[in-house]
Amino acid sequence: METITFGDVDVTRVVELPVTGLPREFIFPDVPAGKWREHENWLVPEYFDPVADEARTMIQTWLLRSEGRTILIDTGIGNGRERPYMPFFAHLDTNFYGELSTVVRPEEVDVVICTHLHGDHVGWNTRLVDREWQPTFPNAEYVIARADFDYWNPENNHKTRSGRGMQNVFEDSVAPVHRAGQTVLWEGDHYDVDANLRIELTPGHTPGSAVVHLREEAVFVGDVLHSPLQIAEPDCGPCFDEDEAQARATRRRVLEWAADHHALVVPAHFPGAGAAEVRRDGGKFAVKEWAAWR
Repeated sequence: METITFGDVDVTRVVELPVTGLPREFIFPDVPAGKWREHENWLVPEYFDPVADEARTMIQTWLLRSEGRTILIDTGIGNGRERPYMPFFAHLDTNFYGELSTVVRPEEVDVVICTHLHGDHVGWNTRLVDREWQPTFPNAEYVIARADFDYWNPENNHKTRSGRGMQNVFEDSVAPVHRAGQTVLWEGDHYDVDANLRIELTPGHTPGSAVVHLREEAVFVGDVLHSPLQIAEPDCGPCFDEDEAQARATRRRVLEWAADHHALVVPAHFPGAGAAEVRRDGGKFAVKEWAAWR
């Protein structure tokens, strides 16, 4: 476990899947290979493998202790999921639940914040008990943007870019906690968790995608960024963005805010340091300093 402290708030990184290489052309099909070569001097080896032509990623969650409460930001993929069109997420059998339980008992989690409802961010919302998906954290509020809840709810029949890749996600990882009465579906442009943490709507990746501000010291950006390449090249987007133009605008806005406030940017999937302070670099951005965990 790695922890960093921001004043009176502790942040612990809990890894579900270690560093994994995924084909660059699969994640970023519209980004020329030359863009990656331009930045090899700092992306290799932690974030890009030029020999295998793979972007390096990991699945992790962030555990925060704020104002006497325990808060999780995103919950990864989960075990035993049927994901016929997303094989990377299917039939996992990791020890994430055990690892997390070494730092917090599931019943002690007070809040689960879902930055959005893709399958690699909500999986441990539930676990299979007696052949039924039940909330993993029985005493927690699951805080979800209503825009995402409504968009991904199969009953609403939205046509999405992700299409079949989202098969079963809502049913096994979102609907069970909603039926249990544990969801908080927030609306508007922000939602205050406590005096330290504010969730801000940042649509584009999904309609209800959000970031979590820890005062002005850090911002947990979910999938606003998938690779550090996007810090230097913010117009480069992955194939997972529902609205590419909106996602580009959102990414620039979030990076501008972080650079101007000297805030640590904490994405969902960065390996290595996992987070960075950024600075403006002309019309783009650059890493000023990587996070220092203890």
